[in-house]
Amino acid sequence: MSFLKLNYIHYLLIAFVLSVFIFLYITINNSEEAIGETMIIDNLTTESNQRWVFFTDRVMGGVSSGSLKLVEEEGDKFYKMTGDVSTKNNGGFIQFRADLRGLNLNENDYEGLRLLVRGNGENYNIHIRTGMTFMPWQYYSVEFKTSPNWNEIIIPFSNFKRSNFYQPRGFKSKDIATLGIVAYGRDYEADIDLAKIEFY
Repeated sequence: MSFLKLNYIHYLLIAFVLSVFIFLYITINNSEEAIGETMIIDNLTTESNQRWVFFTDRVMGGVSSGSLKLVEEEGDKFYKMTGDVSTKNNGGFIQFRADLRGLNLNENDYEGLRLLVRGNGENYNIHIRTGMTFMPWQYYSVEFKTSPNWNEIIIPFSNFKRSNFYQPRGFKSKDIATLGIVAYGRDYEADIDLAKIEFY
């Protein structure tokens, strides 16, 4: 009986060790796959950068003002948007926006955005437009908060809200046409830095 008991324990130990190895193998493979399924939108290198366009509510009669600059600090590059947001004359935004239709977004169904940002402690927005948002007031938006320190912010696409009830409720990454970083909706001083943005 003791011999049978030893064999039984031996087999249990082998099964446990094998299950641990299988678990680790699956975990490592899945993590490598997840890392591989990212697409850099802009990290300020010649290989991955975008042509960002800065504009304000003055295009529709508002009075907000600001600027977008490419800044280098201690060898690190980032975009800096600063300005004064005013809701006068039915305005209330400044933003910098990139057209992403040149990216190949059909290969993967990305789940969201990952940003490296810092700012003045204010809240900012990301606005996404798709092929189904035809008018200027149509977009999908999400709000995030900044701090004086660099922070990585992860935002699933499921967190974005449509601006009008007659838009589709959601979107897929392959549907994205443009993406904007926006200071929006109230009177305040904007100051936000963006060092990297990617799909995950």
